[in-house]
Amino acid sequence: MSEQETATYSRTVDETLSPNSMKVLQKRYLRKDEEGSPIEQPSDMFARVAENIASAERVWGADDARVAEVAHDFYDLMTSLEFLPNSPTLMNAGRELQQLSACFVLPVGDSMESIFDAVRDTALIHKSGGGTGFSFSRLRPSGDQVRSTQGVSSGPISFMRVFNQATEAVKQGGTRRGANMGVLRIDHPDIIHFIKCKLDGDFANFNISVALTEEFMDAVASGSSYALRNPRSGEATGELDAREVYDLIVEMAWATGDPGIIFIDRMNRDNPTPALGEIESTNPCGEQPLLPHEACNLGSVNLSRFVRYGEAGPELDWDHLADVVHRGVRFLDDVIEVNEYPLAKIGELARGNRKIGLGVMGWADMLIMMDVPYDSDEAIALGEKVMGFIQAEARQASMRLAEERGVFPNFEGSIYDTPEGMRLRNATVTTIAPTGTLSIIANCSSGIEPLFAVSYVRTVMDNDRLIEVNPLFEDIAVKQGFYSRDLMALIAEHGSVHGIDEVPEDVQRVFVTAHDISPEWHVRMQAAFQKNTDNAVSKTVNFGNEATIEDVRHVYDLAHELGVKGVTIYRDGSKENQVLSTGKTGRGGAAEPARHGEIEPRPRPSVTIGRTEKVVTGCGNLYVTINSDEEGLCEVFTQMGKSGGCASSQSEALSRMISVSLRAGVDPQAIIKHLRGIRCPSPAWAEGGKVLSCADAVGIAMEHFLEWAETGAASTAVSKNSDGLVNLAGACPECGSALEHESGCAVCRACGYSKCA
Repeated sequence: MSEQETATYSRTVDETLSPNSMKVLQKRYLRKDEEGSPIEQPSDMFARVAENIASAERVWGADDARVAEVAHDFYDLMTSLEFLPNSPTLMNAGRELQQLSACFVLPVGDSMESIFDAVRDTALIHKSGGGTGFSFSRLRPSGDQVRSTQGVSSGPISFMRVFNQATEAVKQGGTRRGANMGVLRIDHPDIIHFIKCKLDGDFANFNISVALTEEFMDAVASGSSYALRNPRSGEATGELDAREVYDLIVEMAWATGDPGIIFIDRMNRDNPTPALGEIESTNPCGEQPLLPHEACNLGSVNLSRFVRYGEAGPELDWDHLADVVHRGVRFLDDVIEVNEYPLAKIGELARGNRKIGLGVMGWADMLIMMDVPYDSDEAIALGEKVMGFIQAEARQASMRLAEERGVFPNFEGSIYDTPEGMRLRNATVTTIAPTGTLSIIANCSSGIEPLFAVSYVRTVMDNDRLIEVNPLFEDIAVKQGFYSRDLMALIAEHGSVHGIDEVPEDVQRVFVTAHDISPEWHVRMQAAFQKNTDNAVSKTVNFGNEATIEDVRHVYDLAHELGVKGVTIYRDGSKENQVLSTGKTGRGGAAEPARHGEIEPRPRPSVTIGRTEKVVTGCGNLYVTINSDEEGLCEVFTQMGKSGGCASSQSEALSRMISVSLRAGVDPQAIIKHLRGIRCPSPAWAEGGKVLSCADAVGIAMEHFLEWAETGAASTAVSKNSDGLVNLAGACPECGSALEHESGCAVCRACGYSKCA
């Protein structure tokens, strides 16, 4: 795009974006030259996207002047940060790839040919920047007969490993990481194995969910058994006690964060095109139920931009919200037209159903601006009202497009094909999706999640520790006269404003964070938005580390009772504990760590302090994160830049063993002694000397950490407690900063990394 072509667009967006937004855009979204340096500004990116999407208007007879008019409108829509499309659209529109969708579901049939066709298609989708969902429910169970070879089937779990490894290979060679959702029906004979498959830290590239039927939930309620069925023959193969299986699902979710649950009958109840087949799975974050070979493109309205302050106080600008919703629906329908889908079958079905998913972000910010606590009946009622309004306006916009362009091609036989039915351009119009990196760009809260933290510490790669403060809180603190840097540091250490005397009680009540809120309110908020959402709602129910299995069971029960389509929970620290446990879990029993002799590693502490050091090795840059607590060094995490492969897996294994050893009481100096001097074929020179291997690099980093701790620097570092959640999901694999676990994803606010992208 030439300078003359972009001159007609406003360039103010480049100066108004937050520093974090600029950092994420430069790292992940802007076009780059061969050396990896950005060759466009954010305003250029938005102009590129606007012009590319607006070009779809020509399909319906628009001339150049009209296309330019729509392009200007789309540019203004995005640069106002009132609406943003999903990440692949921002990254790829107007570029060679031109793949603009984030969500895909692929079929996995019960044959070797179908399975490996799906593996190939998955690789193509991941290469293009999309995430994939699968149901493995069609695959015959392990041990079942395979007549063509006179052998026996290895079952769906073994084939999931193939998909997991394929994803690993693609993500090591690409710029965006592929993510997967694996689903298995509750009545599949291998369901117990599936429920427990992530206990030992396997399937890192999968979220998993169990597809629960109403028949199963009725059996749970009545305390009866239910039948398992071989999908190959449809024949019953046995029975299980429904409550015991349900208990196991709850226990595994408590222990590892997986599996989530989806209520598959509810999803099919709302399937708009049942004549085309049944919904089997969702995308990797659980919010987009799709038919096999279907895709959906998403966009989000930033609710924090629609609060106005009048004489009566803060209120929503409903007229402006309606206008943005209508423009957003037109934008997303145009995306379908110019999208280059990775597979012809996907393109055919996507254009036949024309599903779009308009959702929201900035919900927590909007509540704060309107002085409404997130965990209140007022917030629940407002959420239902706001989403009901967006749903109604989005349908009105789709009906107008249908008058202009025609109904979606697969309209005949759809649920709308009745005398009283709506004539829609799009089979679905609304979805509540994760907005991790989009919300960083828009400088707002993510999706419908509460605030993650009011103030937190961000560690940058040179080990500087920066205190980040929510801008709404900072503004109120300054206006009310209680702002100070020491107070912000105290809040970051405490993890919450609750119980801090310097913060007025009314401010404490409004600025609640994910762990200030009881899990029940998370589910109630999800249900409020689900009532007026075509597809589903992505939401994580956060628990403190001290949460019990009964707490998780209550949330799952409540989710079913309130009508949500699926639920994902995350208990603080569960994944960190998971990878250091080799305990076995039987039916109806919770996970327990194995004992080896009289030595057992102490549990991972809730509070740690530490730092991340980059060490140059022959395999690439190795980022070593070392943490300690009041008893000394307690854990080591390593991340191998972008090279991955064996070097990455071996350094991860090494860090796990070091962590176990440290918490079992092994002297750090003894560990360093064994690491230092280990040689590999590719040594490297770095500042301070030669690095002989990755193991040598870890030893060097541990030496430096002990030196740093001895200087007293560690004692002044800002930390957190178990309520603070600044490290819910571990360290970011790209920059070493803390990950936030929200909306079914792990997201880094420092660099924009997302597990689901």
